[in-house]
Amino acid sequence: MQKFTGYTLTLLIGLLISCTESPKKAVEVLHLIDSPSGKNSSLPNLFSNGDKLLMSWVEMREDTLASLQYAELKGGEWQPSHQILQGNDWFVNWADFPMIVENKGHLLSHVLKKSSPDTYSYDVKVNVLPKGSKSWTINLPLHTDGTLTEHGFVSAVPYENNSFFITWLDGRNTGEKADGSRGAMTLRAAIVSERGEVREETLLDIRTCDCCQTTAAITTNGPVVIYRDRSEEEIRDMSIVRQVAGKWTAPKSIYNDNWKINGCPVNGPKVASLRNNLAVAWFTAAGDQAKVNLVFSNDGGEHFDPPIQVDEAEAIGRVDVVLLNADTAIVSWMESKNSRAQLKAVKITSSGKKSESIIIAQMEGSRKTGFPQMELLGDKAYFAWTDVSKDGSEIKIAYVLLDHF
Repeated sequence: MQKFTGYTLTLLIGLLISCTESPKKAVEVLHLIDSPSGKNSSLPNLFSNGDKLLMSWVEMREDTLASLQYAELKGGEWQPSHQILQGNDWFVNWADFPMIVENKGHLLSHVLKKSSPDTYSYDVKVNVLPKGSKSWTINLPLHTDGTLTEHGFVSAVPYENNSFFITWLDGRNTGEKADGSRGAMTLRAAIVSERGEVREETLLDIRTCDCCQTTAAITTNGPVVIYRDRSEEEIRDMSIVRQVAGKWTAPKSIYNDNWKINGCPVNGPKVASLRNNLAVAWFTAAGDQAKVNLVFSNDGGEHFDPPIQVDEAEAIGRVDVVLLNADTAIVSWMESKNSRAQLKAVKITSSGKKSESIIIAQMEGSRKTGFPQMELLGDKAYFAWTDVSKDGSEIKIAYVLLDHF
């Protein structure tokens, strides 16, 4: 029997064997490729604009010194990595991690920088590399409230006039008051130019879940933000705010899971968009049933179809989603398997039709594995995740041809 080695993991599908037949040719489904990251690397973030694929990640050096790196995929191979900046005063967290985004050759990234010795006291610092510039402008402020509170869970997408739309969770109201009480986490957004100037900072929601990732997209109508909300009764379902005709709508639930939980599940949603078509994936454990859901919208998020359950076993969540067309998405997620975890992906249509799911990786189910990433480039879906072993952590990368879903 042929033994498959190296960087291509082959899944043998459709092998029909009889006494008189030889096996059909194996189809290579999952392809592992070399990563540009170094030792002790984690927290990958993928960005694709359809023409190029970028990845940022964090490398730990000398235990306390963190470095934010990035690289570009060209011709199917990662180019040499570049350092954006490094620091020993960052908040480095498995769920609240740096990202990179590109708009017409302009690059933007961010890190979380400690503002006091308190554990959850840190600010969002923006870094920009305008097109044609040779060096990054680093540690620019995104918010100027000056409070020693939590700011993070950033989402950023390309926007008009070379700018970037950015949204984040802002804890400026969560500091302890004279009577010992604390306010709620808020959701805010702003526009950041290619030079790092911040404008149009806007309060989008006065009370949200404290530590679930945000996600954002640009529709024909304008930006939309989807996030885990938080009611006074501790219902923590997914809500959307939309900019329509230059004004922001009030928060609205995309589906009433009615998940009541007295703490943050640290498991945010993901959205993908094509013009006014949206696909949103998220994790819920309402009624003590852990699952991953997917919904479609064809009107920019004003209305959503009924949810489609994605997972096939005990869901962990940590989702991602991409749109192939208005009615078809690929969703990735993690689920438990024999005391470990699997990263899986499946193609789903708005009518609920599913392809056979593909196992992307066998992995630890701990927090150290972070949040796997998925992006499209050409005829491939790329995946990046943190692989954890007794020797430390490293980033693994693979792709699947879209025809194989």
